[in-house]
Order: sequence, then structure tokens, then C-alpha cells
Amino acid sequence: MSLLKTLFPLVISITFVWCAQVRFDNYRVYEIFINNQVQLDALQYLEQFSDAYSFWESPIRTGKKIDVMVPPHKFSDFDELASRLEMRVRMKIENVQRLIDSQQPKRTRRDGFGWTEYHTLDEMYDWMDGLASEYQGIVTVELVGHSYEGREVRAIKLSHKEGNPGIFLESHIHAREWITSATATWILNELLSSSDEQVQELARNYDWYILPVVNPDGLNYTQEVNRMWRKTRYPHSILCSGVDMNRNFPYHWMDGGSSANPCSDTYAGPKPASEVESQNIIDYFVINKDRIHFYLSFHSYGQLILLPFGYQDAPKTANFYDWMEMAEAAAIALAKRYGTSYTVGNTAEVLYIASGSTRDWALGEYNVSIAASYEFRDTGDYGFLLPEEQIIPNSEEVLDSLVAFLAKARELEYFEVV
Repeated sequence: MSLLKTLFPLVISITFVWCAQVRFDNYRVYEIFINNQVQLDALQYLEQFSDAYSFWESPIRTGKKIDVMVPPHKFSDFDELASRLEMRVRMKIENVQRLIDSQQPKRTRRDGFGWTEYHTLDEMYDWMDGLASEYQGIVTVELVGHSYEGREVRAIKLSHKEGNPGIFLESHIHAREWITSATATWILNELLSSSDEQVQELARNYDWYILPVVNPDGLNYTQEVNRMWRKTRYPHSILCSGVDMNRNFPYHWMDGGSSANPCSDTYAGPKPASEVESQNIIDYFVINKDRIHFYLSFHSYGQLILLPFGYQDAPKTANFYDWMEMAEAAAIALAKRYGTSYTVGNTAEVLYIASGSTRDWALGEYNVSIAASYEFRDTGDYGFLLPEEQIIPNSEEVLDSLVAFLAKARELEYFEVV
């Protein structure tokens, strides 16, 4: 009882601090080039044991570059570390808070819904309900489940006719990646309203199962408290909350690139599918699995199209080189509009080892025809803080790529259009 009395004021204090809005005034983001094993070891140690640096990308191997956010009180320490280890660094963002302030959703009620700014969950859901009313018989809004904090997780289904191959699109699994749900909703709007024949063909000949926000608690937390939050919000320890949902799925769970530390951004949870938000995705997918041919996941950032698998020592499947043809065609089409260059390939090779992802689970457990993830643009050194004026350009080029991806899939006879 005495221990509880001792800890209780601490817990109350921590709770109060966590509920206050976190600011990142004068925080910098540095791009670090990892050239040797000594540098890699040092960065991996800092990622695990430093409470000051925030790693926007994990240091997994040499020959890669990563982004690290550094608070003002650590500038001199970071400069000394970079000098001692002879690391090549470049300042990418000079003041993180300045970017955050330019992006927060407005607190006044807006007329209509658009893609010149980021939206709240309620605004997205109101817009989806409006689509269901406007496009009755084509658009259906479905309740998938609820989050830990009780928020609804909704899906929107677009279907013009029976027998279409299904595309399952999941976005906003990581809370700070606002561009993902913005892009998902923009693409949905284009599928319903575009006059472009190729886009109309995607709408008519495929059924779309779109979950714009699968981590609503995390999204709300980024808008109200901490813009850089990544995980869900369930308190798994007295000090730390949340799980990285994209490490929590029950296929090769904790098989590389995941953490058992509840305070880590890549915490995989206490067991596979431990989070109600993960189970929501699983349940909705399983209900529709016989109709799903393509599992698609939206993330930011890195300008990548990632293919299975991400866990360590993962073999390439028999279909891998077909998927590479599709992804390469998609990347070529994506670059045409704005010149944005994407890299394509196996997740563990072109990004880093990451196990327990939704993409690997959909393929490994249910053998979908195609599974892929997008890591969206970082045009102009913004990282997770892509400005609102880039929502539409990002969305346009991604839709261009999906047109090409699916055309190549049909050419390779992965889809039969009815």
C-alpha cells in the first residue's frame, strides 16, 4: 500500500503532463547517412535507450540514411556525436513546431469537405455519410468496430456490380501520417466523380473496401496532444501507451524489426493481434476475404512501393517478380505528373526488416493475389509533416500509379474484369 501511495502522485503528474499539448519548438530533424558498423551500433543504442532523440526511421543497416529528431538541449551533444563518429549529417527541418502550427485542423466549423487542409475524424465521417446518401446503391458505410477509447472505425464500400474483384485499402494505421487518410478520401472522391475514363474503369470494375482511419485514437491524439505520436493509445505500462499496429499482426509476429519495449515506437504488443484496432481490421477483412484480391496499405514517408515480405530471412514468393512488374509500372506512371521518384521492391531489402505488418499478414495468412504498401512523398524535406498544399498532388500521382498497377495486373492475368 505504501508503494501505491508513493506512485499515485507520480501517475497523476504523468497523466497531467501527457494531456497537455506537446510542443516541438526549435526541434530539428537531421538526415544521417550510416556509413559503417560503428555508426550503426551507436545509432541503434541511442534508439533503444535515449529518451531525447526521436528516430523517424530505424537504423537497421549500413549504406542507408535515416531521419532523427533532436531537441534543442541536445544540439551540442548531437554535434559532438556526429563529429566523433565522423557521421555525414544534413539538417532537414530547422523547426518542427513551425511545420506543425501550419497544419493543425481549424477549430471552426467548415463548409463542405475538401483537400486543401487536413481534417478531423468527425469531418471525414460526416463526409462519408454524405456520400452514402448521395450514391445510394453504390456506396455503403459500414461500422467495423470501435477503438480502445470508444471511437468508431468505419469502412466505406464502393461497388457498381456483383462479381467484381475486391481491393482492400487500409490507411492511417500510424497516427502521425495524416497524408494517408487525406489521400484515401481524395481517391475515393475521384472514383465517384472523375470524368477520366481510366478512373471510371477502376470504379466500375473493382469493388473498393476502404478504411480511411484504422487508428482513430492515435489520430485524435496527434491533433489534440502530440503531433508526432505514432501508435495506438492503450496503456500497456505505467509510463507508456500504445502499440505499433503495423507490427501487431499475427504472421511472423516479432520476427525482426519490432520491439518488446512498451515505450518503443515499434512496440509489437504483448501478443499477436492484442489491440482491438488490429482485430477490427482482421474481422472486416475476414468477412470479405473471398472477394479481396488486392490488399493495399497507405503509409508515409519515403517514396516507396513495398512488396512482401518484411520479416527477417523471408523468402521471395513465386509471384514476386510479377508484383515487381506491376510496382515498376506503377512507379513509372507515378513519376510522369510531377517527377516524383519512387523505389520499388521487397520491404526488407529497400526499407528495413519489419515483421507483423498488415501486408505480410494478408498475403501469408490468406494468400491474396497481391499485397503492397505505399510510403508517400517527402518532396521538400518535410518527413511526416507534408504540407496541406501537397495533399492533392500526392493523391493525383498515387491514383495515376494505381491505374498503371492494376492495368499491369490485368495484363498478367491477376484480375478478371466482369
